Amino acid sequence: MNRTSRALILIALIILVAPPLVRAQATLQTVPDPVFVGAGDIARCDLPDDELTALLLDNIEGTVFTAGDNAYLSGTLKDYQQCYEPSWGRHRARTRPAPGNHEYVSLNAAPYFAYYGENAGPKGRGYYSFNLGSWHIISLNSNIAADANSAQVQWLAADLASNPAACTLAYWHHPLFSSGPHGDDPMMKTVWDVLYQASADVVIVGHDHDYERFAQQTPDGVADPGRGIREFVVGTGGAPLTGFNPIPDANSEVRESATWGVLKLTLHPTSFDWQFIPIAGQTFTDSGSGTCV
Repeated sequence: MNRTSRALILIALIILVAPPLVRAQATLQTVPDPVFVGAGDIARCDLPDDELTALLLDNIEGTVFTAGDNAYLSGTLKDYQQCYEPSWGRHRARTRPAPGNHEYVSLNAAPYFAYYGENAGPKGRGYYSFNLGSWHIISLNSNIAADANSAQVQWLAADLASNPAACTLAYWHHPLFSSGPHGDDPMMKTVWDVLYQASADVVIVGHDHDYERFAQQTPDGVADPGRGIREFVVGTGGAPLTGFNPIPDANSEVRESATWGVLKLTLHPTSFDWQFIPIAGQTFTDSGSGTCV
């Protein structure tokens, strides 16, 4: 075989082999950053709004979260099967939940753990963690002990120490900060202390049936744009909405109590984008970006 023939064969091989490699590289380069989307205070059989927020999820890919009070009124298996299942239930396979106080109307929230199975973490505990892209995500339980000596907080400290991610998000039900009628719940203060010391970035909660976004702040409610945690209250999954107290909490940046919807977070390697998406027929929205601490 002469030199020309070998060159022609080599060119032919390059033509045959290169396109798949180029396509593979292009695919790797265009994989979108993960999405984390959801709300709290969701499904009631006698109201239609959880059906409307579920329609939003139908068109948003990614991991779904719940911020508690997922199935009213008592978190029974019947509530989950008849109220939650027809709406948000169709996204159960991709949902990572957190429990609320209505789940604990049922003894030990047993129906909650039975319904979500492994997606709710270890049975009966109500707190767990996982990674989503480069982010470390922590689901906590604000219905059980959360003081410094509690099993939950000791687990949280160990989990953060063993997962030193650039970006960290935690979510649960009862807010430490809220301008809504339930107001601030101090039981999760120690959790905030631990998260703040670990340079966590975002906290998502529910309980008050409204949407509220806070500026970065310390666990003591002092504005801290350099390294504070940004909290979102997203109790807009479908339960009846409520108003706000006459005087809002310090560092409250945006408040809305007349719109159901979901919060969509796009999780980049060292930053995130947020967008509140309203149900069909409503217009309020909120969006922005943040850099991880």
